[in-house]
This record gives sequence, C-alpha cells and structure tokens, in this order.
Amino acid sequence: MIGRTAVGRMGNRAERSGRSNRPPRESAIGGAGPGAGGVKKPVDTAAAWREARALMWQHRRALGIGLSLMLVSRVSGLVLPASSKWLVDEIIGKGRHDLLWPIALAALGATAVQAVTGFALSQVISVAAQRAISDMRRRVQARITRLPVRYFDEHQTGVLISRIMNDAEGIRNLVGTGIVQLVGGVVTAVLALGVLLWLNWQMTVAIVVLLALFGWGMARAFNKLRPIFRERGKIQAEVTGRLNETLGGIRVVKAYGTERREQLVFTRGVHRLFRNIASSITGVSATTSASTIVIGIVGLLIIGVGGPAVIRGAMTVGDLLMYLLFVGLLAAPVVSIASIGTQISEAIAGLDRIREILEMPTEIDEDARRAPLDELDGDLAFDDVWFEYREGVPVLRGVTFEAPAGTTTALVGSSGSGKSTLVSLVMAFNRPTRGRVLVDGRDLDGIRLTDYRARLGVVLQDNFLFDGTVAENISFSRPGATREEIEAVARAANCDEFVRGFPEGYDTVVGERGVKLSGGQRQRIAIARALLADPRILILDEATSSLDSESEALIQEALARLRGGRTAFVIAHRLSTIRSADQILVLEHGEIVERGTHAELMALGGRYRTLHDRQYAWEHNRFTNPGEDFTTPAPAAKAQKVASAGR
Repeated sequence: MIGRTAVGRMGNRAERSGRSNRPPRESAIGGAGPGAGGVKKPVDTAAAWREARALMWQHRRALGIGLSLMLVSRVSGLVLPASSKWLVDEIIGKGRHDLLWPIALAALGATAVQAVTGFALSQVISVAAQRAISDMRRRVQARITRLPVRYFDEHQTGVLISRIMNDAEGIRNLVGTGIVQLVGGVVTAVLALGVLLWLNWQMTVAIVVLLALFGWGMARAFNKLRPIFRERGKIQAEVTGRLNETLGGIRVVKAYGTERREQLVFTRGVHRLFRNIASSITGVSATTSASTIVIGIVGLLIIGVGGPAVIRGAMTVGDLLMYLLFVGLLAAPVVSIASIGTQISEAIAGLDRIREILEMPTEIDEDARRAPLDELDGDLAFDDVWFEYREGVPVLRGVTFEAPAGTTTALVGSSGSGKSTLVSLVMAFNRPTRGRVLVDGRDLDGIRLTDYRARLGVVLQDNFLFDGTVAENISFSRPGATREEIEAVARAANCDEFVRGFPEGYDTVVGERGVKLSGGQRQRIAIARALLADPRILILDEATSSLDSESEALIQEALARLRGGRTAFVIAHRLSTIRSADQILVLEHGEIVERGTHAELMALGGRYRTLHDRQYAWEHNRFTNPGEDFTTPAPAAKAQKVASAGR
C-alpha cells in the first residue's frame, strides 16, 4: 500500500507509454476525454431502477415507518380544506354557530397531528437516507480499492473521489425526501380526486385529462434531461480530478510558471459544466412554465364550469370553495413533478454510474477458487512469461529465470526495457499473457491474492506517506504494532535518530505526502514500514535514486538489513548499488539479454559492461539519469528501439 505521486509515476510508466489500447484518462482539459462533446452515454434506467429497488428494500423498515407517518400526515392535511364547505354553507349560510368551535378545534387538532407526523417523518427518513448514503459510499470505496491497478492508471483521483462522495449523495432522493414526496403526493392526489369526483365529476374529468397530458409531457421531458444529468456528474468528476492534480502538483506548476495554463484548463472545464447546467436549466424552466400554464387552465375551468354550476344551484358556494382547495391538493403533486423528477432523475443517473463500478470485476473476485497460502519460503520463478498491454505488442518476451528464496535479483536496462512491468507481475498487479509465474513451485494464478500480497513489501523511489504521524506511517503495514516494535524497526532503518530530533518525536505529523520531510527521511520511514511488515518477497524500485551521498549510505545500510533472508527484486539505475546482488538480469526490449553476477557480467564485456562504464564516465553530470543508455545503438538495434518506442 505504498503509492506514488503522479509526477513520480511518470518515469516508470515509460515502458507502458504508447503500448496500450486503454481509453484516454478522463480529463477536463479543453473538453478532452470521455464525454467531451459528442454523443452522451444513455442511462441504463432499467438496471439503475433495479439497484434503486434493492436499495429501498434494504431500508424497507425505515421507509415503511416513514410512509405510514406520511399517510397520517397527508390525511390530516385534508381536514382543514374540507372544513371550508361546512364553514361557508352551514355556519355562515345557515347560521349554525354551534358548529364553529367544533370545526375550528378539529382543524387545529388535525394541523397539530400533521405537524408532529411531519417532524417524525423528517427524522426517520433523513436518518435512513444518511445511513443509505454512508453504506453506499462504503460499498463503492471498497469496490474501487479492489479494482486492478490499471484502472487507477486510466482514471484521475478526483474522478474516483467524485464517484464515492458525490454520486452516492443522490440516494437521499430515493430513500429519503424525494421518494416520500412522490408517494405522498400520489396519496394526496388520489384522496383529493375522490372528493372532487363527489363534488363535480364532469369538471373533475376535464381537469384530470389536462393533468394527465401534463404528466405525460413531464415524463418525456425527463427522459431527455436524464442523460444530461448523467453527463453533469461525469464532467464535474473530470473537473474535480484535474483540480486535484493541479493542487497536488502545485510545486511543479509554480516551478514552470504554468499557473496561467492551469487556470485556462480549469476555466474550460468549468465552462463545459456551465453549458451542461444551462441546457438542463432550459428544460427544467420549460417544465415549470408549463406547470404555470396548467394551473391557469385549471382556474379557467373552475370559473367557466363551477361558476355556472353555482348559479344553477347544482353546487353551493361552499362546494365551489372546497372544490377549489382540493384542486390545489390534486394539482400540487403533478406540478411538483418538475422538482421531484429532477431530483430522482439525478439520483438515478448517479446510481447508474455507481452501478457501473459495482459491476466491474475486482482483483479478488476469483480468490474463492484459489488455494490459500499458509507459508511462503520466497522461491520465485518466471517460466517463459510473455506480457502485453495491447494485443499483439509484447512488452515482455519469453522471460525465464529463477530467484531462489533469500536471494537478491537486480533488474538493469534502459527505460522501457520492461523492468517495471516484470515487477508488476511479481506483485500480481498484472497477469502474464502467456507463461507462468511460480511461487514456491506453485502457479501464482492459483494462489489466493490476499494471502500472497500480505507477504510482499515495497520501497519505491518516491514513497507515499500519509498525512499522519511518523508512528502512524511506519505502522501502516501492521496497524497493531506496539510503540516498541515501531521504534525497533525505525532504528534498523536509520531513522530513529532524526525522528527523535523532532519536537514531537514519533508523534510528529509529516504533512500531506510527507512534505515536511526530506527525500532521504521519507525513504527511511518507508524502509521501516517495510521492515515492520516482515515480508518474504521485497520490491525495491529505484529506492536510492536522486539522493545525496550521505542519505544514500544510510539507506543502503538500512536496505541491507531489510533484504536479509528475503527474496528481493531491485530496480536500480545506479549500478554501484547492486554489486552484491546474487544475480543481475539485463533487459532490453522485453527480453533478458544477459544474466549473472556483477563480476561475471563485467568479465563478459557485453551490455552490462557498456552501461557500467558509460555511467562512470558520465557520473559527474548530475542532470543525466545514472544507468541510462548513452551509447549510440547499432543501426538494427536503433530501428528496433524506434519501433518499440512507437508502441
């Protein structure tokens, strides 16, 4: 669980660059990336509704209580408008003053019941909605963290954060206020419709036909608006992702003076979001205006039909007043479709995006069929391993070697030769296209991934530290470790001395990504973290690159302790750091071209000797990455290298 920053990953991605048929990373750069103009991806409404129904069934108890409270609240809400008929016809018209206080008290009691049930409804539904949101966020986060590493290479961090936090927020409209308002509105409308049919069925039929046409128009409108809402969530995630990268790499931005460019990039992304919102505002505004027109037509019907009915004596004044109030109760749910429909459409769109993630296969989906790993000696072998990021373009070609338990294998080669890809297979981040990776003689593909990874340790060139204390970062690999164990591995990693020099000691907060520490200090804390995990297989990826001599010496001493008795794979450009390796594999264009110890390869006088001699000739030039190939390739090799780079 030790990651890299976006900048730190760039170097080791060189061998993968251009070799993949992966889709472009989601980006807010001038509309680039998925969804930047073009055809909007439709929402799979049926699948999203299945997920919504499952979600509502999961919280059926709270919803049942909420709907019961809502029913009581809505029935209570009918008492006050119903009393208008008796007030006008009986109390005022016929002078039955004895009914005044009973009707007033009944209306007051019903209003109190409506207020209490409304408060209780809000409490129950709000808590249920928030619980559903929390559960969904946990589900999505758990799923995302189990996705293959290549998924994170293809998606921005901000996009994934938006999936976890923002998309789940819309669930409150399915388990919370939105669905309750919808059901409550339907109940009120049905009850009001019954009363209206009793008062004047001819006028009611005309009004119902009008409202039905309006409802049909709303359904059509929201079918068109729903993809826009889905696209909005996507654009917002892209803009958030780019903003996250800009702020995370603010030192690089400032160092190259690209603040203006980043402002333009963000502005273009925000403008895309604005255009999306503007297009949806037009649709929602149109539905709101249509609802106003419907209200006006309903009023015209009441005046044009109800007025003559009162004149003819078919209706009383109280009947007309009651009818007018109950028409409001019938029309209000239909008119509110504009706001409720928007909320539920946004929730469905968000749920559809969440569903896509939840249906993605994870790394451990097949762990149930794999055999557990009780003990691991650390013997590891590659048997004719081929690997491709893109079909037909191999990155590793027939790689075969054995790394006996407790030995150190160093990987050497120019950028893009396949070193990091080979290590990704060792860590089971990728699986071979052909061939096998064997661990203690067993095919790694048949070993339970969680058991295997628990026995891995990693130290990278740019190690990721969390914004916590020194002790918390060291114990990340084993959360239950005692302070004594933490300090013991810190001493072994040569970081105890500088940690105790901090005012807060091991309780010192290191800042985001360890920004308050030097590069050498971060490396030694990462080594202590790996020591605490006590791995059987260890990956050291350029762990001493770009460090000063004093820091390198301390880290080399700590790494020697870390490697002791463990199977280690070392990627190093500084060849002086791997002289003690049990075997050195020289890779070029995905193939092992030389292998042996340092002395054997120097005596061979081949590729390794060329890299070694050229490095020392250029070592004074600190702007050149040690270990890179500065020789002029032969014409055939150069052509092959150009072809490989094109991939």
